[in-house]
Parts: sequence; C-alpha cells; structure tokens
Amino acid sequence: MTQIFDEKGAAIAVTLIDVQPCTVTQVRTKECDGYDAVQLGFGAKNKANKPEKGHVRDLGAFAVLKEYRTKGAADKKVGDAIDVSLFAEGDAIKVSGTSKAKGFQGVVKRHHFGGGRASHGQKHSEREPGSIGATWPQRVLKGTRMAGRMGGVRKTVTGLTVAKIDKEHNILAVAGAVPGRRGTLLEIKG
Repeated sequence: MTQIFDEKGAAIAVTLIDVQPCTVTQVRTKECDGYDAVQLGFGAKNKANKPEKGHVRDLGAFAVLKEYRTKGAADKKVGDAIDVSLFAEGDAIKVSGTSKAKGFQGVVKRHHFGGGRASHGQKHSEREPGSIGATWPQRVLKGTRMAGRMGGVRKTVTGLTVAKIDKEHNILAVAGAVPGRRGTLLEIKG
C-alpha cells in the first residue's frame, strides 16, 4: 500500500493494482446458450494443448480463462480488449482474490481467543483453547473453532472506491486494502 493526497491535502491510503488488458475470447447470448456471459482471457501461456488452441483460435494462448455473466454481452465481440479505461475515478468496486496463507495457526491467532490467565497455577496454558466439549454429546461437535490452517482462501472486499487511474501505465489506485500479497491475481468488478 501507499498513499496519495486529495485536493484538500488529506492523505488517502491506496493499493496500486496493475490492470493488464483482458481479451474477450467467447461471447454467450441468451438466444444461443440460455444466458448472457463474456469469457475473458488474461496473461500469456507458452505452451497450450490442442483444445486450448482450438478454443481461442488465433488470439494466442492465455494463462487464465474466466467467464462472467453480464447483461450487455451482445455488445462485445471476440478479440475486444477490456482495460483500465472501463473504470472512472470515484467508482464503487469490489475486489476478489486469494488471501495470504498463514499456515497452521493456534486459536489465539486464528479465532482471536483470549487464552488462559497468566497466574494462579497456570503453567503452559496461556494460549490454549480451553474446554472443547460438553457432558452430552460425548464428542467434539463439527464446526468447533480449533487450531488449523489459516488463510489461503478466496475473499471478496466490497465498498472500495477507485481513487486514481493511470491509463498510460494501466495502474488503478484503489482506496483501501485488497486480499492477497504482491503478485496475487485479482478480480475487479464495478
């Protein structure tokens, strides 16, 4: 993250996102397919198998193909480019991506448990979960918050706004934080 300054001189925390152009690889319409959607291709792929080559034809091989349902699918044509000029400053957007993976974590970090007291006979139980069961049923119930793998899941952050756009370098400055670390592939919806 970084910061930019508005007209009044207030600092705004922003995340800079490199928005490379996506290519329309397929258009689905309600008449042919039963729903309206656009399939976008992103990134270059060195080797593609025969089905991938046949699907995208002369557009090249793409690292990622993703379909999005939309109402104005008939307006797009195969080969059209969708870039950062689709957005405008002040637009409300939501950003989806894979969050940072933190590995196996305990209950204090994973579920914000308070832990045990640090006095009165407590020896090694400052960060332990405490009791996990009841008298009946004599088992651990499904969904009980316990230690385990944390992060590395798909997250969507809503309520973000576009603070600034650099069309020359394809950079989008979003006010706020987005999921994932540097280099994470993000999905931006208006």
